[in-house]
Amino acid sequence: MDKKQHPVLILLAFLAIYIIWGTTYVAILFGLEGFPPFLLSGMRFSIAGILLLGWCLLKKQKFPTHKDLKITIISGIVMLVGGSGLVAWAEQYIASGHAAIITATEPFMFLLLDKKRRSFYFSQKGIIAGLILGFIGIIIFFAFARNADQKEITIHLKVAGMLVLFTSALLWVIGSLYSKRKREVPVSNTITTAIQLIAAGIFSLLLSFSTGEGNSFSFNEVSLKAWGGLFYLTLLGSVVAYLAFTWLLTVRPAAQVSTHTYVNPVIAILTGWWIANEHIVLIQVLALGIILAGVLLTNKSTEHKI
Repeated sequence: MDKKQHPVLILLAFLAIYIIWGTTYVAILFGLEGFPPFLLSGMRFSIAGILLLGWCLLKKQKFPTHKDLKITIISGIVMLVGGSGLVAWAEQYIASGHAAIITATEPFMFLLLDKKRRSFYFSQKGIIAGLILGFIGIIIFFAFARNADQKEITIHLKVAGMLVLFTSALLWVIGSLYSKRKREVPVSNTITTAIQLIAAGIFSLLLSFSTGEGNSFSFNEVSLKAWGGLFYLTLLGSVVAYLAFTWLLTVRPAAQVSTHTYVNPVIAILTGWWIANEHIVLIQVLALGIILAGVLLTNKSTEHKI
């Protein structure tokens, strides 16, 4: 699609990845109250993928070639298991809003890893200024995070959680860039997303089985709240928002699409405070404002030049 012909769709897609994904951090917390992390991710991805695949079969949509299928499966596993499933694991030890803040390092990784557009990124002062401004907001936020994060977890587990989240952000970027590789035969965004979700779901379920998550798990003990978290993650997080994300990657620069990682923390912090009773101090509110300003500057610098 020509991005200039679909401004409303682009706006709606950005709203989806900004707002829906921002609230999934709290939804993950709810899901973790009944499901272990990899099982939660595996069910989320598998159900969403099957729903989308069923729709594609009804519409008799074309499937990718063998080579394109390989790209789709690998990118789906790396992006979703590495970039999203690991977030669920880390949120056992880190507040949901703080997890979202760490993933806001993704735009900097895009700048370093997106070779095709690297020269453009580093030639635009507005883009660099926006990303730096957002990073300053992240630093301020974490400087005062210890006053707000009241999870009673040992420092070793918190550090492990942060390292896993940085790894998760890196894997999301690698998977996103790999998914943009040239395809032999064009296929619909829906079928691509469905295959990615199913591949990630199967891989997550294998991880759940291999790590022994099922040894102490029972469906009979899952609360309604946890089921609600899974429902939200599946339909809104993995179907609506992920479809919007994969489509945006085809019509907008990767670094601009990745700005959702700046807005998501704002939404995650506010919903965590409002719904999950997570604490936030006043200086962190200021930091979130700085982060949002960085997003606006980055988008303004790219929207008329690409």
